[in-house]
Amino acid sequence: MNNLFDNTQIAFSLKSDTELDRAYFLFKLIANEPLVRIGTAVTNFALKASLPVEGLIRATVFDHFCGGVNEDDSLKVVDKLFTKGVSSVLDYSVEGKEEEEQFDAVLEKTLKLIEFAKEKKAIPFAVFKPSGFGRIDLYEEVSLGKKLTSAETEEWNRVVARFEKVCKASYDSDVALLIDAEESWMQDAVDNLVLVMMVKYNKSKPIVFNTLQMYRWDRLDYLKKMHEKAKQEGFFIGMKLVRGAYIEKENERAIEKGYPTPICASKEATDENYDAAVKYMVDHLDMMSIFEGTHNEASTYFLMNLMTEKGIKSTENRIWFGQLYGMSDNISYNLADSGYNVAKYLPFGPVKDVMPYLIRRAEENTSVAGQTSRELAMIKAERNRRKGK
Repeated sequence: MNNLFDNTQIAFSLKSDTELDRAYFLFKLIANEPLVRIGTAVTNFALKASLPVEGLIRATVFDHFCGGVNEDDSLKVVDKLFTKGVSSVLDYSVEGKEEEEQFDAVLEKTLKLIEFAKEKKAIPFAVFKPSGFGRIDLYEEVSLGKKLTSAETEEWNRVVARFEKVCKASYDSDVALLIDAEESWMQDAVDNLVLVMMVKYNKSKPIVFNTLQMYRWDRLDYLKKMHEKAKQEGFFIGMKLVRGAYIEKENERAIEKGYPTPICASKEATDENYDAAVKYMVDHLDMMSIFEGTHNEASTYFLMNLMTEKGIKSTENRIWFGQLYGMSDNISYNLADSGYNVAKYLPFGPVKDVMPYLIRRAEENTSVAGQTSRELAMIKAERNRRKGK
């Protein structure tokens, strides 16, 4: 059987020769781990020292992985992707801010994105990251069930109010809302809060989506328990399934603090866990909607084959495939070309503020075995095809 994802002509149909060359250059750099580290350090230093590197970053790594510096700037990319049937999820990717006014600014931004999504067919989901709405340490305290001071209680009430406001806005606008996952030690507080929102706003269909990181061995059980609760209380479940992004951090912290790691023992165990969750959700599609966030071709095929076996149409609105902008175009565009629902996560924000996100992406690419070499092989194949080789 031909691999659907090997078609580079479809995969890179939106890229000019110049953009393809840039992608080749970037992934060559990312493939070279020490270069990633040096580049990261130099970039961080230059940005902190306000040296004029923004233009260079914008022309290279930023424009490859991001939609623009603000949401309006990103609409050109949104419209371009949609010409090939690929939707966008506008993701305000400013990380590591810890002040109340910043949290309120992210809230306002998220509400604006819900408005955008309501008006544009090309934007089927809104999204936010819980750490954009409150302090990580506060989520951790709530997760551990610690007694909060009166000031912390007020602060937590503000976090809850932000969640409530965006979930209600999504419900009122009929826009599905993806809530990203965080580190395990703060995730319980997020899960409990999202569950309250699901019970409230997912009465007739999934509007509020949580995220399950399947490199955690406990997540399949969590999903099954949630399903039982949904049956009892009469609500729908929306889930984004990912493998997870904080593996080294999770393992190191578990060793340091002397508790069992929440991470699966091996990559194979993670893959099995991931596929088991996908199958469980497809088996219970009457109550669930799935957003499969993966750059893994085998997992993508696994879901496609399940759909075929069960006679589920490729256009079934309860099943979405998602990848990050600037990565795995061979999956996204070939899926869309075959009629599946596909959305690219499209990060945006001021260059300086989005750099931590971009650096994490580069590091992730370096650490995921085979990801960078696969990207490079695809880009090479397309360059050769265009040269008529």
